[in-house]
Amino acid sequence: MKQLRVLLSTLSLVALSLPATAGWHGDTQNIMGTVINVTVWHPDDDKAEQAIAAVMAEMHRIDQQYSPYIPTSELSRVNELAPKSTAKNPMPISAELVSIIQKAEHYSDLSGGAFDITFASLARYYDYRKGLKPTDAQFKELVPQINYKFIHLDAKNNTVYFDHPKVYIDLGGIAKGFAVDRGAEILRQYGIANANVSAGGDSRVIGDKLGKPWLVGIRNPRGEDKNAVAITLPLENCAISTSGDYERFFIDKDGQRVHHIINPKTGKSPHGIISVSVIGPNGFDTDPLTKTIFIMGPEKGLALIDSLPGFDAVVIKEDGKVLYSKGLTPP
Repeated sequence: MKQLRVLLSTLSLVALSLPATAGWHGDTQNIMGTVINVTVWHPDDDKAEQAIAAVMAEMHRIDQQYSPYIPTSELSRVNELAPKSTAKNPMPISAELVSIIQKAEHYSDLSGGAFDITFASLARYYDYRKGLKPTDAQFKELVPQINYKFIHLDAKNNTVYFDHPKVYIDLGGIAKGFAVDRGAEILRQYGIANANVSAGGDSRVIGDKLGKPWLVGIRNPRGEDKNAVAITLPLENCAISTSGDYERFFIDKDGQRVHHIINPKTGKSPHGIISVSVIGPNGFDTDPLTKTIFIMGPEKGLALIDSLPGFDAVVIKEDGKVLYSKGLTPP
């Protein structure tokens, strides 16, 4: 990736809204438990609206397939049946889910288990709205069930089974990145050459903004205003994902921030980093890499990013210090 110059911004909001120019179209919907925004430029109004509608339909499909909160989703069926399946009688799954689990396992291997979709074996017992942690008994029983190697995937035959009855997977750390890539693919099929597809903290930009880069803001992790931006990045033809400890959290009785990013080795929230943004070719990769860095810590995490061609990262530490990967040039 060519070097980007990081623009420190004092703006309260980086506007991704539609320019006052003919040919721009957009829509925003709440899907997948987050805000989905699609912004496109196309001279044919009808074709632009059809393209946006197709992206939104795909977001709904992905939600129906992989939400752990929908009992009929494929993910829910896997969590119910894969622990009961065996090597002799594995569970059939879709080729698409095979590809998602394969990608997750790639980053689990790459990070030494820092990224692990079986974190949900314990993490599903956190309740961030009610401020509840799993019980001591649940920690004792379920932390040992967090191990991606308990997932046995047969990519040739599209089957899976789990080694242990309490293993449970969640795709929240990778599915939104997958979704924005799918959105970008659909827009290209409609001939869209300039667009932005975002799903919460994950965005995929196609082309530029008609001669100017897309300006994507990294939220101020400790700003009272949720729209306050700490850093603005000018981007073209790439994906960016941001994860922060401010997305879902509560403060426990000891004054510790308990957030939704969970260390698979401890079953608890890591501390030291409060925001990670990763830039790369595809959201399918940048999404899991943000969680990976959070778990690995700033030094090991940035060393990993520096070893991956085409990827860069911005890390904001708990003390407010901002760290950049080698490919980014700070002011």
